[in-house]
Amino acid sequence: MEAVEPAVVVSCECCGLEEECTGEYIGGVRACFGGRWLCGLCSEAVKYEAGRSKRTVAMGVEEAVRAHMAFCGMFRRGGPAERVAEGMCRMLRRTACEKNRSTSSSSSRPTALATVASASGHHRASVPSA
Repeated sequence: MEAVEPAVVVSCECCGLEEECTGEYIGGVRACFGGRWLCGLCSEAVKYEAGRSKRTVAMGVEEAVRAHMAFCGMFRRGGPAERVAEGMCRMLRRTACEKNRSTSSSSSRPTALATVASASGHHRASVPSA
C-alpha cells in the first residue's frame, strides 16, 4: 500500500488565501513563480499578465508576480474572509441606496402592489428601510 503524502497549509504570497496542498504540488507552484507560492486565482492572473505582456513589452514571470503582488497589496487589509465580508457590505449598501432612490422617485404615485392590495382589501404593514 502506497503512503499518502500529508497535506500542508500554505498561504498565497499575493492575496493571503490559505489552502491545503501536498508538498509536491507546493514545490511545483514555487518552481513556476520564482520560489513564491500563489493560490490558483493569483497564479492564473500572473500567467495571463506575463503572457499578455510578451506581445507588447517583454515582462518575465518574476516581474508579473511582483506587479500582481503590488496590486493585491493595495486591496489587502485583512484575510480573504474580511475582504469577502467587506464586499458583501458594499453590495448591500449599494442595493439599499438604489432601493431608496427608486422608492423616493415613485413615492408620489401608487405602486401596482399597493393598488392591488387596496382593491382586494388586504393591507401590509410597511417596514421602514434603514
